[in-house]
Amino acid sequence: MRKAPSGVRLHIGLFGRRNVGKSSLLNALTGQDVSIVSEVPGTTTDVVTKAMELKPLGPVLFLDTAGLDDVGDLGGKRIEKSLRAMDRTDIALLLTENGIGEFEDRLLAELAERGVPRIAVFSKSDLHEPDEREIERASQLADEVVVTSTVTGAGVADAREALIKHAPADFINRAGILPDFIGPGDTVFLVVPIDLEAPTGRLILPQVQTLREVLDNDARAIVVKERELADTLNMLKAPPQLVVTDSQVLQKVAADVPPDIPLTGFSVLYARWKGDLETLAKGTMAIDDLAPGSRVLVAEACTHHPIGDDIGRVKIPRWLRQYVGGDIEFTHVQGHDFPGDLSDYQLAILCGSCMQNRREVLTRLDRCRRANLPVANYGLVIARSLGIFARALSPFPEIRDSIGIH
Repeated sequence: MRKAPSGVRLHIGLFGRRNVGKSSLLNALTGQDVSIVSEVPGTTTDVVTKAMELKPLGPVLFLDTAGLDDVGDLGGKRIEKSLRAMDRTDIALLLTENGIGEFEDRLLAELAERGVPRIAVFSKSDLHEPDEREIERASQLADEVVVTSTVTGAGVADAREALIKHAPADFINRAGILPDFIGPGDTVFLVVPIDLEAPTGRLILPQVQTLREVLDNDARAIVVKERELADTLNMLKAPPQLVVTDSQVLQKVAADVPPDIPLTGFSVLYARWKGDLETLAKGTMAIDDLAPGSRVLVAEACTHHPIGDDIGRVKIPRWLRQYVGGDIEFTHVQGHDFPGDLSDYQLAILCGSCMQNRREVLTRLDRCRRANLPVANYGLVIARSLGIFARALSPFPEIRDSIGIH
């Protein structure tokens, strides 16, 4: 893995009307011709992404969206994609060249409701310099106001500094993947079955990221396949502080790991790192309320072609049908797709979300909360359906206590 994956990058969204200079500002901020710039409104027809390093924040991902005042049937689809980009936006740049009107009011209100830091950018100041009244109005709705011109270069550095200043605190100070009790000198077992969906010669992303964090904590990582786990544990003079495994072999691994050793799955760790473990654990309990005929939404961030024994399309449906004792209707979505109407479902199941950023996961959790829809994730559902739910939560006794599982 040579680059930071998009899921760990700070997502910076550029929003506004058509032809207000979003693409020009992106090019100026990155120092590259990332987006096509034209005087013709509507040049950007899809969300353009650009990954870069922005010191001192580190890896970021810019999202250059189509104009939100687009017209026509095709324009409506462009607007829908631009609004969907808000789901994964950690911090927003709202551009305007003619002040803050009702249109900008609605955008800023929507971003504020989502808890997204907002920077109002008066663009094209070489053509129109905003007066004090316009700036004061923008200041009441945004966290900061900057005035820019990509022609003269004025204010571009101010926009960059505003991004650094208003980056969400939970992005900068967020807890890591591993439980807090893992520290220097500890031993962590990573049980990594070779996933058929992983490219030849590579591990899947959660395994790589967890391995890196073990090393960052100055701990020892022992990486084995599930067949070698028991023998390798017996070779140690002292037990490991933690065993982490792929959810698909959690049941076998649980049989080989003594009960006094904390055990969990990569997907469970990601439920905590990318989302809200307590919410997802509580939502998982709702599978006990499913009955034949229930409808379940399965949302997977990856867009790969499913393999024959795919976890989201084959294994989880099979295990849940066995657990419920009858047929369940499953609806699958991929990538950034997520239904606007959740009223027909009795449960939503998210994947481990290694390809999504935390903001998008939290947005989905909030949508489910508003719809009173229980929401879980792959690893937690697998653990519950196989009867090892409490064991998978063993590194987090406070979560087990909060949902009454022991």
